[in-house]
Amino acid sequence: METRAADNPDGLQYSAIGSGYDEVYGDQSQIQAHWQYLLDGLKTLGVQGIRERQLKAERILRDDGATYNSGSLSATTWQLDPVPALISSEEWAGIEAGLQERAELLDLVLKDIYGNRDLIRLGILPPELLYSHGGFLRACDGLALPGEHQLVMHATDMVRDHTGRMQVIGDRTQAPSGAGYALENRTVMSRVLPSLFRDSHVHRLSLFFQSLRLKLNSLASSITNEQPRIVILTPGSYNETYFEHTYLANYLGFPLVQGSDLRVSKGYLWMKSLGGLERVDVVLRRVDDFYCDPVELKSDSRLGVSGLLEVVRAGRVIVANPMGSGFLENPALLRYLPRIASHFLGREPQLSSVKTYWCGDPQDLTYVIENISRLVIKPCFRKPSEQSVFGSSLDEAQRQALIGKIHKEPLQFVAQEYISPSTTPSWKDNQLLPRPSVLRGYSVATSSSYNVMPGGLTRVGNLADSLNLSNLRGAISKDTWILASEPEKQDSLLEKQPVPVPSKTQMQPRVSFPCRVVENLYWMGRYAVRAESALRLLRTVFVQLNSTYHMPAETRKVLLQAVTQLTTTYPGFVVSEGSASLQPEAELLSVVLDGKRTGSVTANLNSLLECSDQVREMLSADTQRVINDLRDELNGLADSLKQGLTAAPEEALDPLVTTLLALSGLWQESMVRGLGWRFIDMGLRVEKALQAVSLIRSSLVTVLPEYQQLQVLESILLSSEVLITFRRRDHSGSDMVQGLELLLHDSSNPRSVFYQVDQLRRHFEVLPSAAQGSGLAEEDRYMLEASSAIQLSTLDDLVKEDQKTRTRANLDQLLARLQYLLQETSNQISTKYFDQIKVHQQLVRTDWDEEL
Repeated sequence: METRAADNPDGLQYSAIGSGYDEVYGDQSQIQAHWQYLLDGLKTLGVQGIRERQLKAERILRDDGATYNSGSLSATTWQLDPVPALISSEEWAGIEAGLQERAELLDLVLKDIYGNRDLIRLGILPPELLYSHGGFLRACDGLALPGEHQLVMHATDMVRDHTGRMQVIGDRTQAPSGAGYALENRTVMSRVLPSLFRDSHVHRLSLFFQSLRLKLNSLASSITNEQPRIVILTPGSYNETYFEHTYLANYLGFPLVQGSDLRVSKGYLWMKSLGGLERVDVVLRRVDDFYCDPVELKSDSRLGVSGLLEVVRAGRVIVANPMGSGFLENPALLRYLPRIASHFLGREPQLSSVKTYWCGDPQDLTYVIENISRLVIKPCFRKPSEQSVFGSSLDEAQRQALIGKIHKEPLQFVAQEYISPSTTPSWKDNQLLPRPSVLRGYSVATSSSYNVMPGGLTRVGNLADSLNLSNLRGAISKDTWILASEPEKQDSLLEKQPVPVPSKTQMQPRVSFPCRVVENLYWMGRYAVRAESALRLLRTVFVQLNSTYHMPAETRKVLLQAVTQLTTTYPGFVVSEGSASLQPEAELLSVVLDGKRTGSVTANLNSLLECSDQVREMLSADTQRVINDLRDELNGLADSLKQGLTAAPEEALDPLVTTLLALSGLWQESMVRGLGWRFIDMGLRVEKALQAVSLIRSSLVTVLPEYQQLQVLESILLSSEVLITFRRRDHSGSDMVQGLELLLHDSSNPRSVFYQVDQLRRHFEVLPSAAQGSGLAEEDRYMLEASSAIQLSTLDDLVKEDQKTRTRANLDQLLARLQYLLQETSNQISTKYFDQIKVHQQLVRTDWDEEL
């Protein structure tokens, strides 16, 4: 076996094994000129330097929340190789021209199959190939976008064969994935290798995304003269590329919506927001076309919008890429593309495709059956349950089973000649190793042609003999550098466009939040407070249980029952007799760790993380980093507590409390006082008030002997973060009066019940529906009554003991009323702002396909 090697010391020798094409050496034994500078730079860094940069890249990706959901229970951090893939500008010019031409050609095919169908009529395409394909949607016949192009965005997967020539192995035309990941890769690599990146004069990616934004705005201008509403439609947080959806929404400045956020009414598409229904003009979809409209397409889809196709037909909304474009992903089309190019362009395509056989053709079928062991078998219609099969990897029984499937449905299968991809250097086990690679290129329509992303998403196999180079199968991504001989001009496509003067209507601020978003923000606030309150009380109880001072049985009982009542993890310690109070360790650890137990710390934190995933596009980079820290700390909590009460368990809870405080601090100090912040803060206030009421009611209503009562009171004040203030105040009255004043009445204490009620009343005054109707809204009435009840109550009356029940009956009555009013307020918020025309949402994970 031939070996070509670059003689670098310190473990950085790179060897290209075999006689195939290698990106560094080409088909020769010498390093290609455009690779030399990078390899010299890596040599200067050394093994330790590269390793440090790899760790830095992993940290940045984690902090950015860059994930890929490969079908596991939780998404994993996006994998990025610290060694980029390089292509010279001279070679790229040819690839770029080929990608432009391919996008133009597929655009012509799309127009034809949903138009005159000349390709069928002239015998260029077999009719069976079109009409048997699941991506050809008859309901989309005759649909057309305004403007020159129907195909707005296009992606092409390419590998380099043994001669060094790029060969196309597939196209993505429904909702092409990966462009956002390519941009994230570029952002990370420019920070990890700044000098190498700068001195290599790498072509920028930003103009590609500016072209996409301009194209979408151009489409919108054809149906509205007002400020357009453009949204990105996502299947939801369980989709494997959900990070990319949120990333592009932030980068392009468009709202990210799910099907449940949209509705069709009066012939238009609307987004359900706090300000009412807002008309949508353009939808950039990340949902496969078959799922976009349950009325006319897939009836059981919960990802789309009922009636969407009808609005598209009426020309009142534009969907990009248009529904029905999935047919262009049919790999059987590659077999006929030369004939199609000859028909439309009068020449062969500049980018050739891998040799493809369609089993619907009798001659092709015979060839495929006879040579199946050296071919790659693919379904014509991409499904999660049907993946590419490499004939060489099958035993005889599997081969015969596959042949049987092909014979049963020959129209649904293609076979392609296997091309051994070129190898490229990959950093693996602290050394440069050759790995097979595939490049996905991207193009976006402009007014005259297509703009091609200068680079793309390169994926390399995890192993030297990897066959399937998809992220779902463990492939690793690379940043793709197109190298120029001089710095690229810093011009902008935006500067070349006329800037319209906005009308008064366009200058009016518009509510841009779907109701689903603010609902999740609201519940983020509530779950954060629930978790923090439980952690604080548990931390206090752990300290008391491990204290060297004796804890009387009455004190112990009240504090443990407070844990159960605050977290609602019944029956817990709220049993008249039982071993849990005598040996509380197992129950307390369950309240912390049992994620399946409603009300536990872990369950509340998981709910908080789920809500954050739903609104990732709304979170700042710092907030996302704190969320990631919270996720890591939660994952390590069980190990921290494995020694139980004998090893200061309160210390294991400290990092979670600190992180939750950091999250609260970011919300209070870094968020613009808009609707997003307002609903997070409303969630915080409602839950803080409810938690405080529950804590007071469970611990201070029952009358205890003086010493035990003080122990309980100080424990509650400690968990409420006001013990120091309590001790420093003048205790001219009873301790209970002073404590209740801090917890209940004190308007200067940001944790008192009155403070929360007052803040809620301020929020209600400025919400979108505050001015609607006459008189006070229900939530205002509830909070006014709560505020009045607290202010009219006297502390001396509240601490009075009922001799019959040995309880503070007046206090209990007030707290019961406050609890009711707060719960009704929360219900009213939900009814008014969140429960607008509920539509099914995706609540379970979908099957996974090899989109990336």
